[in-house]
Amino acid sequence: MRWISKPKPNQETVQSLSNSLGIDKVLAALLIQRGVDTFEKAKSFFRPNLLELHNPFLMKGMEQAVTRVFKAIEAEETIMVFGDYDVDGTTAVALMSSYLLTLYPNVVTYIPDRYAEGYGISYKGIDFAEDNNITLIIALDCGIKAIDKVAYAKEKNIDFIICDHHRPGATVPDAVAVLDPKQVDCFYPFDELSGCGVGFKLIQAIAETIDQPFEELMPYLDLLAVSIAADIVPMDGENRILAYHGLKVINTNPRSGIKAILEQIQKTELTITDVVFTIAPRINAAGRMKQGIHAVELMTEQDMALAKKFAKEIDQYNADRKELDKKITDEALQQIRENNEEQNSTSVVFCETWHKGVIGIVASRLIENYYKPTLVFTKSGNKLAASARSVKGFDVYNALEACSEHIEQFGGHKYAAGLTLLPENYNAFKNAFEQVVKETLLEEQKHPEITIDAEVDLVDLTPKFYRILSQFAPFGPANMKPVFKASGLRDNGYGKRIGKVENENDLPEHLRLNIIYGADEKTYNAIGFGMGNQLEKIQEAETFEATFTLEENNWNGYTSLQLMLKDIRVND
Repeated sequence: MRWISKPKPNQETVQSLSNSLGIDKVLAALLIQRGVDTFEKAKSFFRPNLLELHNPFLMKGMEQAVTRVFKAIEAEETIMVFGDYDVDGTTAVALMSSYLLTLYPNVVTYIPDRYAEGYGISYKGIDFAEDNNITLIIALDCGIKAIDKVAYAKEKNIDFIICDHHRPGATVPDAVAVLDPKQVDCFYPFDELSGCGVGFKLIQAIAETIDQPFEELMPYLDLLAVSIAADIVPMDGENRILAYHGLKVINTNPRSGIKAILEQIQKTELTITDVVFTIAPRINAAGRMKQGIHAVELMTEQDMALAKKFAKEIDQYNADRKELDKKITDEALQQIRENNEEQNSTSVVFCETWHKGVIGIVASRLIENYYKPTLVFTKSGNKLAASARSVKGFDVYNALEACSEHIEQFGGHKYAAGLTLLPENYNAFKNAFEQVVKETLLEEQKHPEITIDAEVDLVDLTPKFYRILSQFAPFGPANMKPVFKASGLRDNGYGKRIGKVENENDLPEHLRLNIIYGADEKTYNAIGFGMGNQLEKIQEAETFEATFTLEENNWNGYTSLQLMLKDIRVND
């Protein structure tokens, strides 16, 4: 891995902030790197305030959206809440539908079938609305490119309100209202909301219109925290405020569905990282393995006994998903080797029997192995469908746009996208995508990197240092968990490989070290996942340097700081 150190902030600014906050200069420098360079900014950073949320009516289309919702309520129309089948979409549908039902009974939910309908607004969903006399559809986390489908609905006298956060095309659908802060003519102050976040701004606007206290919206923030964590949107601005308070709801008074999941994983207090790796995969598994509507049912169910039943079913979906994505990843890696494509600029693989619900996960797994823009295709009806994932700094959406002549439909973000194409266009697309990436992928984007926030002496990593550092949470893009570098380290001779092994001849995969630093007699515990093969050279080296994050380790009632190793370099 390449080690990249962030530029050091101005030392006078560091000293000034350190003095005003009464904190270590390393912590002050970390804050300044995050744009927090004054006492007032630090106050907002450490204590995110719901009063700092923006007025929802600053978003283009909000007046029209709110007016149309109240028109539907007054005319006793049935409102369909429609959303994507992933975590962001299902949390958004749960949020919107459960809120509207507190105001009005004629609300139904609809999540498209990943396999029969595909991503986004579907003709089948619109036909369902027509058959059931539904005249207003609120689409969440999708719809910004559904021009033909919104026009189709309009012919049937069905109106759309679109709440999306994906990048729009040159034109947007002719809906009653399009809420998407990424529209070039939308001047909402924060354009990185999740899809659920855009939905929340709509219910916030509805609440303000009827003078409903904001406190009554607090129970919905747990869903927002899950969507923000799962969709990997920047953890600053409104996202930081909403995630911070949403985590508090999760840890103090979660809805029955989330509480039932927490009982499954037997954890009492969650961080954003826990949400990403425990709650989100389970919610996602419903849409991947069965139907996304199961996740909505779990998140809206108020009866705890039923919620536990739903959570148990979804936990099994997640277990099935894990087994399947491992199998498909192994097959995809074998395909790359057999096709002699290991030296390509891209990884593009296809098998018509691969499960559509896990190809996005498989794409991410392939990047872990080959670190290059990746597409995983499978058969979907009479077309091929793919999930795209990218490497740091490379815009896969733009690369797909450059190959659009071969694509039927695509959408997404800089680092993750989806597309469909006709089978006869697969080879032409694969060649075009390879050529585009080959010509535009920069040399530094071909290798994973570790961005180092600060170089430290281990003796300075005190419990007080960690207590303040932990208040930087919630972590995520734009506020990643700080990565430190330390040099002059030695193993005390008790380092070892740890972890389970499948065969008796295998060596454990992970690394545990007891590190000595300088003349200090104290040892520092360190864990390196997947780094077991580094043990021998560490033990033979005079000294080594390491990059790591900090965590608290609780064992047998004793709490200590632990270095979570990211990479190691042995000094010659």
